[in-house]
Amino acid sequence: MTADAAQSLARLAAERVDHRFKGLPPDADGLTVAELAGQRRNLFTGGFATPVLALSAERLEHNLKLMETYATRHGLTLAPHGKTSMAPQLFQRQIEHGAWGITLAAPHQVRVARAFGTRRVFLANELVDAAALRWIAAELEADPQFELVCYVDSVRGAELMDAALRGATRPVDVVVELAAGEGARTGVRTEAECAAVADAVAATRTLRLVGVAGYEGEVPQADTERVTAWLRRLVALAADFDKAGRFAGLDGIIVSAGGSAWFDAVAEVFAEIPELSLPVLKLLRSGAYVSHDDGHYRTLTPFNRVPEEGALEPAFRLWTQVVSRPSAEQAFINAGKRDAAYDLGLPFVQVIRRDGTERPATGVSVTALSDQHAWLATTPEADLEVGDWVGLGLSHPCTSFDKWQLIPVAEADGTVVDYVRTFF
Repeated sequence: MTADAAQSLARLAAERVDHRFKGLPPDADGLTVAELAGQRRNLFTGGFATPVLALSAERLEHNLKLMETYATRHGLTLAPHGKTSMAPQLFQRQIEHGAWGITLAAPHQVRVARAFGTRRVFLANELVDAAALRWIAAELEADPQFELVCYVDSVRGAELMDAALRGATRPVDVVVELAAGEGARTGVRTEAECAAVADAVAATRTLRLVGVAGYEGEVPQADTERVTAWLRRLVALAADFDKAGRFAGLDGIIVSAGGSAWFDAVAEVFAEIPELSLPVLKLLRSGAYVSHDDGHYRTLTPFNRVPEEGALEPAFRLWTQVVSRPSAEQAFINAGKRDAAYDLGLPFVQVIRRDGTERPATGVSVTALSDQHAWLATTPEADLEVGDWVGLGLSHPCTSFDKWQLIPVAEADGTVVDYVRTFF
């Protein structure tokens, strides 16, 4: 960890706990985060107020180690997508577990990462905002160790970037983004257009072409065959650019892909990259692994296809409380859309706690969310009373993290050992 990163993270520990942070013990107001963590309070008996989102300390560490091992085994370099958590503490832990740097999607996210000492950023978007580009140019000039790589996906984009960066002392490194197909999100649609974009970059003094990239998760009607075919197009594009001498003068070539659903295909195809004129940095950008989930990514994770490589573990649990039991078929808990992810499926009722005892939530399910309530359906075998704590699993990490500014990290027995600060 750099000295700057250590100092910035230390400032987080010195932040005072107050009304901004929901779910934390009311009697902790005025304590620093470090002081509260040092008390090692219990999530269930230490004064935490429901709803409260918690991360599993053990599962978080398991996921970090598993992806580090996977990347190393397959010759990949991780640049995990930081938009998932927007938590500098987790960025640092990912870097400590072998990550090259952090992928981000928007300039304000880059500002957060830089504020906490991140030295390498992969910006997986074409950036044409002049003010943001001038800020990045100033960061590059002020810190010779800062590295940033940015998408470019159009001639017009290259021209706008060049105009905003005129006078910059260091060029901005860019990779041409190959679209995942017609109707996909962003990116250049054809190899001929990719060459035109590369030519536009070469015509500037403010940009430097360092590789190619894309996102296989946008392949239309994605399956293994279609994703593999697109990845081979990406690899072939890198080889064609290299053959044409477009990477002359570099130390290496970046080839990057990888969300959280197809990184096994990325590993397989990137293993086929032919010998190029320079070393290839095979950059994998998967980000959801850090917390995983109980829904969308549990279903999509490539580890389902390669179980011999291990398994990610869902690290989130949202603890809520039953506040109404109007009938034998219905109950309401005190967490809703403001607290739980719901864009990729409703939360899953997993466990019930009463008088210190935890049991499976048999016969209880979430049927709908209001702003501050979840609607529960209960079958005759459900044993549920007002006041019970209900533990929910969530689907989609990105829209779980963003609803909580300070998240307790709890060990299996409920002891809270740390707090993760987010910046959305």
